[in-house]
Amino acid sequence: MPSQPIKASVLVIACGALAREINDLKNSYGWAHLDMLCIDARLHLRPELIPQRLRDKICENRGKYEKIFVAYADCGTGGEIDRVLEKENIERLPGAHCYQFYAGSARFKVISETEPGTFYLTDFLAQHFERLVIRPLKLHLHPELMDAYFGNYSRLVYLSQRRDQHLLLAAKKAASQLGLTFTRIHCGYGELESNLKVQLQNA
Repeated sequence: MPSQPIKASVLVIACGALAREINDLKNSYGWAHLDMLCIDARLHLRPELIPQRLRDKICENRGKYEKIFVAYADCGTGGEIDRVLEKENIERLPGAHCYQFYAGSARFKVISETEPGTFYLTDFLAQHFERLVIRPLKLHLHPELMDAYFGNYSRLVYLSQRRDQHLLLAAKKAASQLGLTFTRIHCGYGELESNLKVQLQNA
């Protein structure tokens, strides 16, 4: 009796800020053929380093998987991620940043045009706001710099993935720290989910 064919294996090289969400989707859909390799989310503080890190991870894993997909948007690299992926013939998530693919491109356009001076949070950023925003900018030591960094913002929009009371409170605290009005828009996993479904179901 012939053995069952082995389902194609897929590697998703992801920003660490998406690790929990991708794992949730993997478990929800039963994507046993998905492996995930994460790059430290703190590289968003040095976006110029992200393209080379992606290139290195792709080269290290080329040939080990039948398909590689990159779970990054442009992420402030000025098109450099796309230049790397074009050479490697690999696809990525749509849009300029995670706010766009979580909200969906059309909805994000409306949100951003309604108030250009908007600071955005996701679940990950709400949870790690102190570590990823306050401390790198040294605002815990120099609160007088708050206006220099955030004076052009008028509101904080929390694009939530989960309905979690602790994260909601953390996002409200972040808005208060920055002196911004607060709005929550629940997005779920948005285009992260729909794009991964396409990549995994076609693998």
